[in-house]
Amino acid sequence: MLESIKRLLARVAHHAEGDAIAGWARRAGHVYKREKDGDGFAIDGHLDDKPWRLEWGRPQRRYIEGHELRMRMVLDIPPDLQMLLMTKPLRERLAKDAFEQATQTNQTSLDDSVGEETRWLVVFPRISLSGSQILRNCFAGVSSLPHEGQAWLEGPLSHGLERAAASWLNAQPPFLLMTLRGRIYLRLQLASADEQDTAAAVTLFGIAAGSARRVARARGDEPVSWSASTTSAWQSLPPANDHR
Repeated sequence: MLESIKRLLARVAHHAEGDAIAGWARRAGHVYKREKDGDGFAIDGHLDDKPWRLEWGRPQRRYIEGHELRMRMVLDIPPDLQMLLMTKPLRERLAKDAFEQATQTNQTSLDDSVGEETRWLVVFPRISLSGSQILRNCFAGVSSLPHEGQAWLEGPLSHGLERAAASWLNAQPPFLLMTLRGRIYLRLQLASADEQDTAAAVTLFGIAAGSARRVARARGDEPVSWSASTTSAWQSLPPANDHR
């Protein structure tokens, strides 16, 4: 009985928060859709000419507990521009998981049961965060191209991450930004989504996307077109008209 009451109260709270987020989304020109079971929502928006998708609901990664806020957007950047930034506690957890899998199975490489973010920590060079003490204390990053990875974090993204570390990422929850196969992704463990945290995540995501496109332009890369099919970095993503 007590558990039923707790679930009912949680659902009521989620509905109230969802109404506030829906109002924010409409004011910002986005499209808000609630999941049918009431335990999540999706928002579709645009950054310049690029559509993005945000979802809050059940997590798709084992390192996230409770609820996850995730975003994705297709960018015109080349596939070799693979960059990853995450909170330090998440880096330590994934590195430990990778080490344990390798030692328990006597493998020299990680299998497909782990995500790209775990494999990248093993195979890619670290991004230098020497320019900001706040970033060094709170985040860790790797990139297939270390120079471009460092350039990604310079300027607006560095400042955005510093502001986030002082506010909604202050507790250093599982959080990451990554570019993969011409796309950019954000993942965040977020037990209860409110208007302020959702808006802050969208803002930081937009800054990270703009910085990734700036790095690609600086390299002189020609835009690359990518299909909208789901990659393994975002599993089980429903179509825009399916919110089961």
